[in-house]
Amino acid sequence: MPMIDTGSTRLAYDEAGSGPAVVLVHAGVADRRMWDHQFSTLAAGHRVVRYDWRGYGGSADHEGPVEHHRDLLDLMDALEIDRASLVGASFGGAYAVDAALTAPDRIDALALVCPGLSGHRWPQSFTDAATAAVGTAVPPERLDRYRAGNAEPDPADVAAMARAQAGFMVLGPGRIPEDMAPEAWDMSLLMLRELFARLWSSPVNTPRWIDPPANGRLAEIGVPTLVVKGLSEVHEVRDVADLYAAGIPGARLVELPDTGHLPSVERPAELTAALTEFLREAAHGVLEAGGEDVRGTRAST
Repeated sequence: MPMIDTGSTRLAYDEAGSGPAVVLVHAGVADRRMWDHQFSTLAAGHRVVRYDWRGYGGSADHEGPVEHHRDLLDLMDALEIDRASLVGASFGGAYAVDAALTAPDRIDALALVCPGLSGHRWPQSFTDAATAAVGTAVPPERLDRYRAGNAEPDPADVAAMARAQAGFMVLGPGRIPEDMAPEAWDMSLLMLRELFARLWSSPVNTPRWIDPPANGRLAEIGVPTLVVKGLSEVHEVRDVADLYAAGIPGARLVELPDTGHLPSVERPAELTAALTEFLREAAHGVLEAGGEDVRGTRAST
């Protein structure tokens, strides 16, 4: 497994292809394997890099606050990537946006897949729904111990939390595992099991966001931007995608029906096609940030 020293940590990564650089930033409920289809396909015309966040997957542990957007930029430095298009999912999308606001001269384009947003205040409805969905997966006294880090979690608790989190975030309300292709559901569960086993047995770390955060600064983003929304995921996360589509000048919105929080796993071909078209158009100047509003594009496949 390739590892690279960024100067502040060691990150596990994969690299393939040549051409304009594209960096894939995974979701908080996954690791870099979520990009399998996009990584291999985009490499036909791009230099593609995917990596695990600090404290995730194969990357080094860390205790305390982590500036994930800074890790992303440091990774680009270590790989001698001056400029790149960033594709980020969930909180990986938030880290990509924070990187773009921190170093706008280094980002060519942004693709934000079911993204999070730094500075966003999640409504009580989201907190209540999450608690109802995952709060009983593991007994409270054990869950408190696991969340404190450096524990030895029971594999049954890891599996139970993975199933609960997959049901809430990956599937979305009213859906069952049979609504996904078996290989997509199995991959989602595998990543979540390994995620919780890692997080609960490692030192606790928390993200440190840019200041001021991105939620009041979307109009500053001056690169072509694609926003992808899964129409089956929880509506509070869909609302964040809408904030990006409305707030970033010229942003393009693609909506994927019957899709939850991980389109790269659940709808790999559809997402890869959307990314391929977007990156091609952005490279050829078809999309111009701040130009004609192209929001409202809808994918029906």
